[in-house]
Amino acid sequence: MTSLTIKTILVREVATMGQAAHTEAWSVADAKARLSELLETAASNGPQTISRRGRPVAVVVSVEEWERRKRRQGTLAEFLATAPVGDEDLVVERVKGGRVREVDL
Repeated sequence: MTSLTIKTILVREVATMGQAAHTEAWSVADAKARLSELLETAASNGPQTISRRGRPVAVVVSVEEWERRKRRQGTLAEFLATAPVGDEDLVVERVKGGRVREVDL
């Protein structure tokens, strides 16, 4: 059996990961009563959504999936350099000689 952990993630975040193929919905009561089955299903079929009163509240994923998703991929500078900015090139310049705000320390 694959080692698993339960991580609570907003379902919106999971949706942005592009992971919706094998996600199943579990009620909180079913998840509590059938925890072992829930963990096995998460390991074999991917993220499993847990809902309370019909609203998604958490997702169970395998440790491998969690580690893969949270791993940093590149630096912020690399991301910004490759981010699409439209048809025009983005030019950011620092304003020299502009107003300076004084701060009491």
